[in-house]
Amino acid sequence: MHHFHYIKNELYCEEVPVEEIVRTVGTPVYLYSCATLKRHFRAFDSAFDGMKHLTCFSMKSNSNLAILKLFASEGGGVDIVSGGELYRALKAGVEPAKIVFSGVGKQVEALEYALESDILMFNVESPQEILKLDEVAKRTGKKARIAVRVNPDVDPKTHPYISTGLKENKFGIDINDAPKQYTLAAGLKNIDVTGVSCHIGSQLTQSSPFVDALSKMKGLIRILEETGIRIRYLDLGGGLGITYDSEEPPHPNEYAGAIKKELGSADLTLILEPGRVITGNAGILVTRVIYTKTTREKAFFIVDAAMNDLIRPSLYNSYHAVEPVRKSGRGTVTADMVGPICESGDFLAKEREMDAFEPGDLAAIMSAGAYGFTMSSNYNSRPRACEVMVNKDRFYTIRARETFEDLIKGEMIPEFLNV
Repeated sequence: MHHFHYIKNELYCEEVPVEEIVRTVGTPVYLYSCATLKRHFRAFDSAFDGMKHLTCFSMKSNSNLAILKLFASEGGGVDIVSGGELYRALKAGVEPAKIVFSGVGKQVEALEYALESDILMFNVESPQEILKLDEVAKRTGKKARIAVRVNPDVDPKTHPYISTGLKENKFGIDINDAPKQYTLAAGLKNIDVTGVSCHIGSQLTQSSPFVDALSKMKGLIRILEETGIRIRYLDLGGGLGITYDSEEPPHPNEYAGAIKKELGSADLTLILEPGRVITGNAGILVTRVIYTKTTREKAFFIVDAAMNDLIRPSLYNSYHAVEPVRKSGRGTVTADMVGPICESGDFLAKEREMDAFEPGDLAAIMSAGAYGFTMSSNYNSRPRACEVMVNKDRFYTIRARETFEDLIKGEMIPEFLNV
C-alpha cells in the first residue's frame, strides 16, 4: 500500500483525486505521498533498532527541499555528492553532524564548504583526494573526519550502469590497497580517520551481496585495528531495491536482520544511505495524452511527459508501470507510450499492454519518486515539471513548474552580436 489507490475507478493520492491536482497545477507533474514517505523512512530506520546507526537519505535520488525537511524531522541525515546537495541539505534543516559526503570527484570549493559546515564525515575515494582534503583542511584550520570508500569487488547483480562495487568500476579504493591508504591518511595532521565505507550498487534485490561486502569490511577493520587505527563508523551505503515490476527485494527487516547477524557485537555506528527504497514507490509522474497514433507496425500514445522528465526508461530500459488516472472501461491495447522529444529513445513504456487511452486522458507513471525529477533536464528547451506533495486531504506545490523565462535565466547575447 503506497497510498496511490482507486476509488470508483478514479486514482487517488492519499485522500485527494489525482485529477483534482492536475486541474490546478497541470501536467506533467511529479506527485508524492507524504504518508508513504514517512512510512518508508520509519520502516527502514526502525529495522535497525537495537544498534547504533544513522540513516542518511541518499539525496541524489530525490533532493526536493520539502522531502529533505520531512526526513530531517524524522531524525534522519543525508548522503551528499556535491556542494549543491550540501546547500540544499542545510537549507532544509538537516543537521551538519548527520551529513556524509560521498562521490568520486569532489571539487575543492565543495570540500571547503563541507569543512566550514562541520559535516560528520567525508567518504574519500582516491589517494589524491586524501592529500587534497588534508591540504584544504590545513588551509581552513579544520580537521577532516574521513572514511575511505573501499571497493570490495562484490557483484551486486544489478544493472551495469548502477553497479559500483566491482574492480572495473570507478568508485572507491581496491580493498587490497586500502590498508596502505589508511596508513597514509592516519599520518596526516589534518585528517581524522574515523570510518570505513563501501557502496556496491543500486536497485539490489538480494541481501547476500550486502552481507558479502560487510564480511570483507569486517576483515579490513580487523587489519586496521591491529595497526592501531580505530574505526568508529561503518558506512554500508545504500542500494536496497524496490518493486517496479515483478522484483521481490527483501523487506528492510530482512535486510537489517542479515546485517545485524553478520555484524555481530562489533562496537561500531552503522551508517546507512537508503534512497530509492524510501522514495521510489512514494511518487508518480502524471502525464496527459496529446495524440494517439497507429502505424502498420504498432500503436503509440504520445504524451506531454518525455525523456527529459523521466530518463530511466531511455537510459536503463527501466520498467515503470503505466496506470490510467481514470479507468475508462475501453479495454487494453499493446502500445508504446512516447514523448514529444525528437529522439527515438524518447519513451516511457515500449510494447506494453495498457489502458486504451484517448487524447486528453491522464496516465500515471508509477514508481517515479526516485531518480525522476533529480535526473530531469531542459532538453529540447522543455520547462521541467512541477512537484506536488499530498498530505492527507490537502496538496501542496513543493516546486513550481518552470517557465520559458526560467529556461534562459543566466544566458546573455554578447555585444558583438547586437550590431
